[in-house]
Amino acid sequence: MIRSLRERLLAPRAPAGYRPGATLACLARNLGQQGITQAGVLHDPAQGWRAAVHERVEAHLLMHIVTCEFQLQLPAPQGGEVSLELRHTGALRRTGLACVYRNGDRARFAQLRERLLQHAALVMALMPLDFKRLTLVCRDGQWLLTLEHMGGSEVVNRMPAFRRYIPISPQQRAHLMASLAQFSRLLPAL
Repeated sequence: MIRSLRERLLAPRAPAGYRPGATLACLARNLGQQGITQAGVLHDPAQGWRAAVHERVEAHLLMHIVTCEFQLQLPAPQGGEVSLELRHTGALRRTGLACVYRNGDRARFAQLRERLLQHAALVMALMPLDFKRLTLVCRDGQWLLTLEHMGGSEVVNRMPAFRRYIPISPQQRAHLMASLAQFSRLLPAL
C-alpha cells in the first residue's frame, strides 16, 4: 500500500490546467487548408510527405507551455547512426545556420553538415522559420526529423490566471511547409 502511494505521488503527471489536444486543435484551425487530420498527421499530397504532430508540455513554476512538434520519418538508404541539431547563428540577427553534432559517426556528420548547409533551397526555407528546436536522427535505416516551432503553442499561467495561444502566421506556415518539403526530398538522398 505504501509502495503504490509512493508510485502515484512520484509518477510524472500533467500540470494543472493542461488540456490535452486543445493546442493541437488550435493549430489545426490555424493551419487552414493544410490542416491536421484527426490522427494528428499534417500532410501535403502534392509533395508526398506526411508529418506526425504531437503536443509537448513543459512545466514551470505556476505555469506551463504547450508546444507542437512536427515529426517527419523517412527512409535512410545510406544507413549509419548519427544525431545532429540545426540552429540559427547570430546574436541579434540571424546570420546563418549551424549544424551541431550530438551523437554517432563523426565522419557521417561532417558529410551531412556539408550537404545540408550547401542546399540553397533548404537554407532559404529555414532562415526565416521561427523554430525552437530542430533535430535530425539517423538510426536503423530511418531518418527522424523533429521540428518544434515557436508558434502553434500555448502559454498557461496560474498566477495571474491567463491562457494564450500563439498562432503560426501565414508567412511562417509557408516557411514550415517549404522546410518539411525540402527535408522530405533531401533526406532520403543523404
